[in-house]
Amino acid sequence: MKFFEDTRNLSYGAVTVREKQRFWKKLLIIDDEPDITVTFKLGIESSNNDASNDNKKIEVYPYNDPLVALSEFKRDFYDLLLVDIDLPHLNGFELCEKILEIDINVRVCFMASGEINLEALREIYPTLSLGCFLKKPVTMDYLVKRIKAELD
Repeated sequence: MKFFEDTRNLSYGAVTVREKQRFWKKLLIIDDEPDITVTFKLGIESSNNDASNDNKKIEVYPYNDPLVALSEFKRDFYDLLLVDIDLPHLNGFELCEKILEIDINVRVCFMASGEINLEALREIYPTLSLGCFLKKPVTMDYLVKRIKAELD
C-alpha cells in the first residue's frame, strides 16, 4: 500500500503547527460543472475523517476543463480518474483515450447523467475499458463507497 504525504502549515494564533496527513490514493475528477467537482471533492475528502477508514484517505484533484486536465496530467501520479462523459472540447471517452496514452495504469470511472448504451460504446471505443459507470445524480455515500471499491 502506498501513501502520499501532504504537509501543511496551520496557524493557531502565534503558533504554527505542521500537520501531516497521509493519503492512500489520488483521485482526479473532471466535470465541466464546478458545483459537481467542488461537492464531490468536499464529500470525498470529508470521508477521510471517518474513523473506519484505516488510513485510506483519498486526495482529490478537481478540474472543470478537460484540456487543462490533460495538459497538467502527470504520469504515475493518479490512481483513479472520475470523468464526466459530456465535456466541452472533447468528450470523456476521448479524454481518457489521450490520458491512457500517457499512463496506461490509471483506472477510470465514468459519470453520466443519462442512460448509457455500453454495447454501442464498446463498438465506438473498443480499446477503452468501460467497467465503471456512475449515473448522476449520485448520493455521496454511494460515490465514496464506489470510489473506494475501485481503488481497492
